[in-house]
Formats: sequence, structure tokens, C-alpha cells
Amino acid sequence: MADNSPTDRAETDWVSRFADEVIAEAERRAPGKAIVCASGLSPSGPIHLGNLREVMTPHLVADEIRRRGIDCVHLLSWDDYDRFRRVPAGIDPSWAEHIGKPLTSVPAPPGSPHPNWAEHFKSPMIKALDELGVDYVGISQTAHYTSGVYREPILRAVAARGAIDAVLAEHRTRRVDGYFPYRPYCELCERDLTTVTAYDDDTTEMAYTCECGFGETVRLAEHDRGKLVWKVDWPMRWTHEGVIFEPSGVDHHSPDSAWIVGGKIVGEVFGGTRPIGPMYAFVGISGMAKMSSSKGDVPTPADALQIMEAPLLRWLYARRKPAQSFKIAFDQEIQRLYDEWDALGRKVAQGDAQPAELAAYNRAVRTSRGPLPVTPHALPYRTLASVADITTGHAEQTLRILRDLDGVSDLDQARPRLDRAQRWIDTHVPADQRTHVRAAPDAELLDSLGEAERESLRLLVDGLDEHWSLDGLTTLVYGVPKLRAGLAVDAPATPELKAAQRAFFALLYRLLVGRDTGPRLPTLLLAVGAERVRKLMGA
Repeated sequence: MADNSPTDRAETDWVSRFADEVIAEAERRAPGKAIVCASGLSPSGPIHLGNLREVMTPHLVADEIRRRGIDCVHLLSWDDYDRFRRVPAGIDPSWAEHIGKPLTSVPAPPGSPHPNWAEHFKSPMIKALDELGVDYVGISQTAHYTSGVYREPILRAVAARGAIDAVLAEHRTRRVDGYFPYRPYCELCERDLTTVTAYDDDTTEMAYTCECGFGETVRLAEHDRGKLVWKVDWPMRWTHEGVIFEPSGVDHHSPDSAWIVGGKIVGEVFGGTRPIGPMYAFVGISGMAKMSSSKGDVPTPADALQIMEAPLLRWLYARRKPAQSFKIAFDQEIQRLYDEWDALGRKVAQGDAQPAELAAYNRAVRTSRGPLPVTPHALPYRTLASVADITTGHAEQTLRILRDLDGVSDLDQARPRLDRAQRWIDTHVPADQRTHVRAAPDAELLDSLGEAERESLRLLVDGLDEHWSLDGLTTLVYGVPKLRAGLAVDAPATPELKAAQRAFFALLYRLLVGRDTGPRLPTLLLAVGAERVRKLMGA
């Protein structure tokens, strides 16, 4: 076993601290056994980026434990035996007939290739977790309940229903008669609109009736078409699976929540101990409030991976403590986010990153199994987005520009980042914000220019060949107003000079794309090409 002493590690971030705590707790509870971290996801609708924190938090801790050479498993429970609660927006209202059935008994949305509702929403998440490098052992709660895996703890919970009711009574605001912790699914209609009317502790005979009119008597010791209610189900799993670490969202930490109540039930009924369980905060999407899959379409991990590389998405979850909220950018902010990510990469390469920064970066780019795929020739995302915008995805044009920009000889060298930037442009930039290079010179604007503006354009056109690179064109476009003012190209900017530069830039944008703003001018000039630039400048 590897040495897990924190004094030998520079990566003293939140993940390492939790790993220290989990390892110590595991040694106290179950020395010599594999450490169990756990997550739970309900495929009742789109599994969104807020839900991803439920998985990434224990994944990062479990992966850190494995990095230290300690056996650790990350269990991911798919709560696919939960009841279907409501018909989401955009789905045929006739699906209301399935309310109350297990998610695995509900037909998938129209047009889906999947066999049921749960599999339809699990599938994209499974693919996203694979791309993110998340190793886990998946558990279908449908499979566990219907195969009798939980039979013994179910009988134990029912036998202790009085004790459970007493715990719950401390947190109720209203009286409940005839509490029963197990809810059968009706044999006839498959729904959980049932009421247990009688139970014999000696024989485990259970009678129930359903709102559909059906009723029957079964032996609970043999019954596999029902489940424990949530506030009992969760602590049952903690004990059954030996969970040491499992986070949960803010909503689970209110005074009457399953986390609080379960902490009492797990010991009194199942003889277990509640896991170490940090609360994690919400994840927002560039100005959106709290995400809720029940309210319709929400961004999912699969959506995020369409526009950003897996290491960047991992980094967003690794760099913030669970209790800190953060936002994931689907708008223009993604360009700044990528700039920050690339800057961190340079700091790491130069050995200048702080320990916590280095830890988050390392957790983003590799797991205990090895490194994640990266873009071989990683140009700035904002540059690639500008090129994708201007060329509308034309491969030959894109390659010409990237070759001029940074010596890219094959587009595969710029992938997958190039493809992510192209996808962002295609799906998240409104049509009225897209860049359309003019097909012909703006003769009216050119004719209206004064001598000073014409001279500025001549200086630009004359300097194109000499400055035809990203850095060179940057120097040129900022330098023309300085030369016009009789200053050296490296002269410091003054308020007057900045005003002259803004006016010059606006003129270039109007001549090139017909509006006052656009992509960064050096990138735009490279994309348009020297010959076409000269033409549009009236040269």
C-alpha cells in the first residue's frame, strides 16, 4: 500500500483533505476493506450539470484515494426504481397514465431508441461520464429491488417501523396514521398508488389495495415489486453497501431532510453509520438560476462536452470546494474561461502554479488510470471560434488561416478543441451576432472618408505583408493610430490615443463586416486574407 501521509504531498486541496478524512474513517470502520464512495442519480428527466456535481465530488475523492495505491470503489446508484412523478414539458400529456410507475416501466419519450424512460435519460450521462474519465460501478435500483438483493434490510425496516415512525415524528408537522416504510407497486397497474392495509410480523403477510381497485395479500419475504420510502431507503443503502463517503445537495441538508433523518435511522434500524457527506452547492449556467430537470430542457454534461473539452469541464468541478457555487458558460464567457484555463496550463508548465492550482489542474487532465485526451496544437478558443465563425466551417479556409496563425499543418492537430469551438458558434451564437465578411467594398463609406482616414488605411495595407502573423497584425492595427499621431509604434497609450484606436478599429470593422464590432481584428484580418483585405480597404 502506498504511503498516504499528507505531509509528503504538495497537492493540499479540498480533494486531498477529504481523501485523508475518508481513509482515516475507513480504517476505523472497516480496516482492510475497499473504501466505498457513492453517488445517486435519478433518471426521471435530463441529468443536468448540477447533478454532475453529485458524481464528480466522490469521483475526485475516490480517484485521489486510488492515486495513493489504496483500493477504492465509486458506486453510482441509478434510482431507476423511483416513481414517475410528472410529465415534463414537451412530452405528450397522455404519458400521465404512467404516473406512479417505476421509471423503468414507463415508455421512453416518443422517437427514443431506448427501451424505457430511465434508459433514455441514463444513456447520454453514461457516455458523458466515459468521456470525462469517471470510473464507477453502476447499480440499477430496479435490478436490486426486483432481484431480492435488499430483501433482508426491507424486512428489518418493516419490523422496526415503530422506531422509524418515532424518528420521523420528531420532524413532522402533521400526524400520520398507520405508518409503513415499504410501498408496493400494484401487480395490476404497476403504479405505487397503494395502501398497505395489514401486515403480520410473524408470517410477513402483507395486504394492500390500490387506487385502481386491485388488492392482494403477499408475503413480503418473497415480494419484489416495491421499495422502501426514500428516508428509509437511503440509510438502508449506506449500511448495505458500506458507504464511507457520499455528498448531497443543499436541499438534502434542511432540518427535516433525508440526510438528517437518515442519520438517525441508519444507526437505530440498520446498525450502520452515516457516511462523511459534504453538502454541495448549486451549479448555474451563465446567468441562469438553479437548474431543475422537471421544468423542461436544461443543459446536460453531454451538452457541455459539445462545446468544451473534458479536462476543462473536470477543472470547473475540481477547482471549487463542494460548498462553493459556480457557473458553467454557454455564452461568450466560455472564451474567457478558456483563456483562464490556458493561462493555468502555462503556469503549470513553467512551475509557477500554486499547490491548489496545480492539484486542480492535475485532476482535470488525468485520472489514476492515466491522462485524458488533449488537443495536440491548442490554439486559443476565442481564436478558433472567430475562425469558425468567419469561415462557417469551411475546412480549406480554416486550415489556411490556422497555418498562417500558428503553423498548423493538419486540422486534426487542432482537434478536438476546433470542433468544440465550431459547435459553440453553430449552436450558441445568435444569427445576428455571427460575422459575415463583406462580399464587395463599401463604396459609399470609402468615398466619404477624409484624408486622415485614407492615410490610416494606406498604412495598414502597406504593412500587411511585413506583419502577416497574429502578433505582427496586432502590432500593426494598434500601431497605425500611433504613426498617424507621429509616435513610435511602442509608444504608451494615452486617453487620446486610445480614442483614436477605437475609431480606427470601428472603421475597419465597418469596411470588413459592415458593423462597428466583431472578432479580434488580427484574427479577422488573417481570416479574410491579405488580398481580400486590400480590396475591401479600397486599395
